[in-house]
Amino acid sequence: MNFISIEYAVFFAVAFVGWWGLSTLKPSFATLGGRLLASWPRIIFLLAMSYGFYAAWNWRYLPLIFGSSTVDFFLARIIANETRASRRKALLTITVVLNLGFLGFFKYWNFGVENVELLRAWLTGTTPHTSDAMRVLLPPVGISFFTFESMSYVIDVYRGDLPAHRSYLRYLLFVSFFPHLVAGPIVRPRDLLPQLEAVPSLPSRVGAEAMFLIATGLLKKVVFADQLAIHLVDRIFERPENYSAVEVLAGVYGYAVQIYCDFSGYSDIAIGSALLLGVRFPPNFDAPYTSSNLAEFWRRWHISLSSWLRDYLYIPLGGNRGSNLATYRNLMLTMLLGGLWHGASWTFVFWGFLHGLGLAVTRAVERAGGKSAGKPKRLLPKPIGVILTFHYVCLAWIFFRAPTFDIGTRVLKQISTGTTFHPNLPLIVVALLGLGIAVHHTPRVIYDRVRAAFTALPAPAQGAVLFLVAVVLHEAASVKAVPFVYFQF
Repeated sequence: MNFISIEYAVFFAVAFVGWWGLSTLKPSFATLGGRLLASWPRIIFLLAMSYGFYAAWNWRYLPLIFGSSTVDFFLARIIANETRASRRKALLTITVVLNLGFLGFFKYWNFGVENVELLRAWLTGTTPHTSDAMRVLLPPVGISFFTFESMSYVIDVYRGDLPAHRSYLRYLLFVSFFPHLVAGPIVRPRDLLPQLEAVPSLPSRVGAEAMFLIATGLLKKVVFADQLAIHLVDRIFERPENYSAVEVLAGVYGYAVQIYCDFSGYSDIAIGSALLLGVRFPPNFDAPYTSSNLAEFWRRWHISLSSWLRDYLYIPLGGNRGSNLATYRNLMLTMLLGGLWHGASWTFVFWGFLHGLGLAVTRAVERAGGKSAGKPKRLLPKPIGVILTFHYVCLAWIFFRAPTFDIGTRVLKQISTGTTFHPNLPLIVVALLGLGIAVHHTPRVIYDRVRAAFTALPAPAQGAVLFLVAVVLHEAASVKAVPFVYFQF
């Protein structure tokens, strides 16, 4: 079910009406349980809608998300009541092994089988061949996201950072809540579970903010991401040798804009959809290409994932508490695993390696430069740092986007030719690319003022603005549907 389809609009309308209709039930509805029992109908309804949403992708995997959520819920309760440290650790190990086992089997089994076969063929001098019988089906959509969310809940309970949740149904809804189910953001249990316990409300200004987020998310996706993908990026990365260095470089810049507009656009739609149901997600992007170093980039890009990797992987590995060498090792391991999280491909691992290397170099340079007022000294003027960081990120994006190392190296080789003819860069594509970068660098205060101005408009004026947005989306929409990039992860 595509987030920009008529099917999703109808689905969300049913969810919206049903959720708020059932939320009007008063505590007097129940003779036992009061307010708690009165909330059951809306929780059950939204849980059913969320499972229905997931079933629309592939109903065969419903037992997986239900089963893993159920196991984590009850294991967390046992851990919370267990006083023996060895038993607590053993139970935590079980949930980590089960979650990572599910993730590894469905997402990386084929990758492992193919690489074992390649190694066997190389050692024996034969042609590699992998039987279809050795492969598993395509991985469940969103498994990387709901696995991390459910696993973090049990870890938080084990650490004592979160009490074991009492409501089984609310926990199932936390994991499967459809706005963030298939591509995030990765919402922490401490952020979402309390909101599912509270009586929801939707003030008019919050509703207007939600519609503003959905509208801007759709504009990012349809006008910028899809158009750049269809008319520039996909062509460049299919056969880079057919284009000049300038055109290939434009394609790399175009992918940087595309993936940002695609994923931040999805995040805006997801956050706006949740907000219309009375639930607020944390922000997931903060103008990452304005970062002056790679560490800042990861504080601004896919914030929910980068903070998850920091709290549940980097810090448990030791973080920066050990020697410099240990810190660099922890950074590298975190980013290598972060790259592998994105997909079962060595190109993703190499993308993670580049970011791990960049983060290690950033830290080494900052330490060599010393500190000023408790912060690392800025060794370069900020504009130069922003330019260098953006181009390093773009270098890594080449291998993130390229389906193979061969394509990635051909892109770099073509850029190195220095050719400048550009018949494949029509004005509209150049304008979209330039506008996308310019809007990204617009100061945050301007965006906040535009959003505040929209939410302050009377309802008829807001409707007129949204109608104009709908017209623009209709005119810009391509016949060819472009899936959201992060749906594959």
